[in-house]
Parts: sequence; C-alpha cells; structure tokens
Amino acid sequence: MSTFVVVGLQWGDEGKGKITDVLSAKSDYVVRYQGGNNAGHTVYVGADKFVLHLLPSGVLQCRGKCIIGNGVVVDPSAFLREIQSIEERGLKTDHVFISRRAHIIMPYHILYDTYREEAAGHLSIGTTKRGIGPCYEDKVARHGIRAIDLLNPQVLKEKLEENISIKNAIFEKLYNKPPMDFEEIYRQFLHYGDILKDRIVDTELELNHAIDQGQNVLFEGAQALMLDIDFGTYPYVTSSSPSTGGVCVGAGVPPTKLQNLIGVAKAYCTRVGNGPFVTELNNEIGDKIRETGFEFGATTGRPRRCGWLDLVALKHACMINGITHLVITKLDVLSGFDKIQVCTAYKTEDDRIIDYFTSSTTKLDLYEPIYEELDGWQEDITGINSFDQLPEKAQKYIQFIENYLGIEVYLVSVGPDRSQNIIRKELF
Repeated sequence: MSTFVVVGLQWGDEGKGKITDVLSAKSDYVVRYQGGNNAGHTVYVGADKFVLHLLPSGVLQCRGKCIIGNGVVVDPSAFLREIQSIEERGLKTDHVFISRRAHIIMPYHILYDTYREEAAGHLSIGTTKRGIGPCYEDKVARHGIRAIDLLNPQVLKEKLEENISIKNAIFEKLYNKPPMDFEEIYRQFLHYGDILKDRIVDTELELNHAIDQGQNVLFEGAQALMLDIDFGTYPYVTSSSPSTGGVCVGAGVPPTKLQNLIGVAKAYCTRVGNGPFVTELNNEIGDKIRETGFEFGATTGRPRRCGWLDLVALKHACMINGITHLVITKLDVLSGFDKIQVCTAYKTEDDRIIDYFTSSTTKLDLYEPIYEELDGWQEDITGINSFDQLPEKAQKYIQFIENYLGIEVYLVSVGPDRSQNIIRKELF
C-alpha cells in the first residue's frame, strides 16, 4: 500500500494545495478529510490560477477519484459553485464524490456564525463566517444533518424542523434577529439532494479497499496544526483536527494504513485572524514579506499577519503529526534580506527561556522570541530546480531547519507554479 498525508504545520496558507496538486498526478485517490469552505487552497497551472475552497486540490490532476470525506462539513451551494467554476474552465468534475456521512452546512449555521462574531466584538475569534463551527457543534450535539439525509425527504423534514425551531429561538431572543423560514430551506435542500444524489456515496469502504489493493491514496488536510481544535492556539483555532490523526476519523482509515506523513511549512510564518503570534513583525520587514509573498487570504482576501519562522511552534507541529517528510515553501520570498531571524526559543513572562510550545494561549501572548540570526541571500532563486544550485546561504537556511527539527526537507518550493520545486527525494 502507498498512502500519503499532506498537512499544514503553521497557521494555514503554507502552500498545501500546490503540494497536493503535484502529488495528485500520481494518485489514484485524493481525499479531503476535514474542514469546510473556510479553507482556501491556491494552485497555479502556468498562467492559470485556481482557488479551491472545498474541493480537494487534486481535482485538477488526479487520475482517479476525489473524495470529500465524512470529516468535512459541506455547504452544497459552495460545492456547486466550485464545480461550476472548474467545469467552465474546461475541466471535468465527474470524479468528485461526497461521503454520505459528511455533515451539511445549513443557512442557520452561517447566520449563527455571523451573529455570534458580531456580538463578540473585539473578543471575536476571527472566523470566516461560513458556518463551519456551528455545523461541527450540531454534529457533536448529535442533531446535525448529513449528506445522506438530503436523499430522504422525511428524515430531512424532521431534522430541519427541530433545528430551525432551536435556531430561531436563539436568533430572536439572544440576537434580536428575524426567524428563518422552514419551507424555503426545506425545498432548497431537497433540490440540492436531487442534484447531488449521484455524488453522495459510501467512501470509507472504497478507500480501505483501495489501500489494501496497493493503490496510491493521498489525504489532504485544510488549515494547519496551529489551528487544531486540541493542539493549536485555542480558542483561536478551527473546529476540526487538521492533523495526520484527523485522517483516521475524517476518512475512516486506521492509523496502521498511514505511511508518508508530509508536513508543509513556509520559510517564514503567517497567520490570518486573531490569536497569539510570537514572531509577528508589525514593521517594514513584515510589510515586505506580505507584499513579496502576496500574503492575502485566498478565502477572505484579508491581509495575513507576517513574521519570522518559529521553530518552537514548528517542532511542536511535527511532533504531534509524526512528520516523516518536510516541505518548505516560499523560500524565494526571503531573497533580498541581508539577515534572517529564526526563533529557536521563547522568553517567558517571568524571564525563563523555554524551547517547547505551551498550552496556555494567555501566556503565549506574553512570550518574546529568542532569535538566531542567519545570513540572507540576494539572488533570485525562482528558476532553480536543484538544491546544489541554491545560493550557499539559502542551503544553510534549509539545513538549519533540518538540524533543529531532526527531519529531512524533501521538497523546497521556490515559486507558485507547480513546476517551481526542488525535489530532493522522490516519494513515488
């Protein structure tokens, strides 16, 4: 069997979509296993730019099937818009399927997300307001609506009546907002079920059989470990587990079948939304990184917060995920800096020096980064495809990361196109 898992190791936006796209060309299945259309994966094919939110990034190249797993929360309208946008550009999507167990984002989830964020004011989490969290809340509370329910009018009717009754009470009494109309939503989602009925299938059995038969199965995560509901900077996190462990519950595959665990990190750090960020640069250096790297959210368009590479957080992410292969993206963005700082430890609020990540978000917000300074390079590296051809100082930067983490960097990305990669070790 040959399985591959691609996960983000920072706060998302590391370039997982590009890596998934590259690996999907040799994959029989590409599986998205958590998150929703709050994610934004950008893939460049020559001059063409594809921004994917819900569809697996392998949709452009996968030779087999693309699966949206049971751990994903699916907004049918967003799914259909994405399908349409891909097909309008001359590509087929008849190989894309949704797990019958996947939970469905309803209009009241989106409204609840929006109202709650607005009411929180400066204490808001900074969600994308796409209903992801509220949908997962209903799933855990055991009254969510699943994809399979869209195919059963009576079940959908009963579940929807209960949910709208509860949500309307919250909207009216807590947020002073108007109630939602049951009939309109019921008709709309019966229609979605009719459109999607041939795409809604059992997936876990097929995936396990494919792995047992030795086919190449690629699992793609959204967001990243530092946004993990358990191991990220809680509560400024997403509502699912973007870790390698999330594959098991999000796709129905046991851990014994997971082999190549690929972690993706930028050569620096970015973050969208609120929450602690130890190495954040609120200065001209941060501005330069943002402008050079075009660091704006693929889903929201929000400018990303930028900072130097945080190896303490990265080591934590590699440990939790059990990473076997490391990818460093956007190395080209650091070209032109005379000096590059790398965080290797934290100074705590009581002046202790630690080299491990804390579970206390409150404390983390007070920590100061302890940096090691490395020499930068001036050369344009976007056309380089061999590690030996990189400037010596760029090579030393990668080697510094490897030595700190104890993990080999198997691929270095030096540009946005799928061809702008330095592959040091083939995985297939």
